[in-house]
Amino acid sequence: MQQKQSKTSLVWFRNDLRINDNSSLLNAIRNSDTVIAVYCFEPRHFEKDKFGFKKTQKFRTKFLIETISDLKIQLSNLGIPLYVFNDYPETCIANLEAQYEFDALYLQKEWTEEEYSIYKLVRVIWDDTLTVYQAYNQFLYHPEDLKFDIKNLPSVFTDFRKHVEKQCIIRSENSITNINKNNAVRNTTSVPTLKDLGFEDFTNHPNSAFPLKGGETEALKHLNNYFFETKKLGFYKKTRNGLIGKDFSSKFSPWLANGSLSAKTIYYKVKEFEAIHFKNQSTYWLIFELIWRDYFKYVSLKHGNKIFKIEGLLNKDYQWHTFEKDIQNWINGKTNEPFVNANMIELQKTGWISNRGRQNVASYFAKTLKLDWRIGAAYFESMLIDYDVHSNYGNWLYVSGVGNDPRDRIFNVKLQAERYDSSGKFQRLWLQDTLF
Repeated sequence: MQQKQSKTSLVWFRNDLRINDNSSLLNAIRNSDTVIAVYCFEPRHFEKDKFGFKKTQKFRTKFLIETISDLKIQLSNLGIPLYVFNDYPETCIANLEAQYEFDALYLQKEWTEEEYSIYKLVRVIWDDTLTVYQAYNQFLYHPEDLKFDIKNLPSVFTDFRKHVEKQCIIRSENSITNINKNNAVRNTTSVPTLKDLGFEDFTNHPNSAFPLKGGETEALKHLNNYFFETKKLGFYKKTRNGLIGKDFSSKFSPWLANGSLSAKTIYYKVKEFEAIHFKNQSTYWLIFELIWRDYFKYVSLKHGNKIFKIEGLLNKDYQWHTFEKDIQNWINGKTNEPFVNANMIELQKTGWISNRGRQNVASYFAKTLKLDWRIGAAYFESMLIDYDVHSNYGNWLYVSGVGNDPRDRIFNVKLQAERYDSSGKFQRLWLQDTLF
């Protein structure tokens, strides 16, 4: 076989579905003559888990379809074809390798159990001659910039926050400008439809607090609107515990979850806002929430599969129940607490639930009903548009008393309802004719 004169690389997109601030994509472009990209709608993500929930329900699936459709266009503008398959990554990537004989593979580094196991299945396609570049694309504070070993990660968030704020830098964004690979590659693959993935098409619920679309283009548009057009960032801390409408909180989490928006992009836009307009508690608080997001990623990096274990990080031997009637009543909004019910019906109908709502329904599930918290976490994984493995399981551990909260507190749902929905407007919105 004649020796190849040019270098061809594959970028495997997973949860880094963007062009801006994507070091895997940037490095592939810099180091290669030809760049091919691939995304696989992983069949395992649409199977039922051990608790009987489909791992990805229709809401996140629709958001993902929109995201990949946008990514395909954005990559095409760079002259990079995005091959899209409804197949197992190890199968479709092996087929691409047979066609192109890649010299290098670029991807975002993942470490949680399922994601890493799929990486290993793909990695065995090649012998050790293939160069693999895995990048930490998902952090605000890069792991290499921490001033401690990950095994010494503080067990309390506040200690972590104070450390990174005082001692760690936030790297600049990686930008891709005026690059066109002009690949003469014929790509006939297309993005699957909801029907292809086993769902009926649907329209967003009229009362959805997240009526927005997937994709980096939409993410940047929303960021610009929230920061610079409406200046709602300046009121974020005051409104973030709201329950109705799309503007009470930033709503960046779905794009952050699948990587179509970078935490660093948000951070530097906050700094731009502060330079142009003003700096206050609200502008800081958005960064504060990004640091929480980082912390849960570091928790999973340190503890590995312990974040999925019933005893959690603290090896607590609580008596957890699996009463099916209680589980179904919680899912369907038929508990004894109207505030819990309203939040659960909102989740069921929209794929969204507010931060305040999440804390209350999770606490009620784990602390009041004393149900196996992993079942609640799995249901959230199935339903949420913005599901992120680290934040989801980190928060459930935290609320359930087996994670990073030394206080082991329980939410008083009635008092929470009185404080955050004193008029009952949110509960009426979702419960309609129910009296309370």
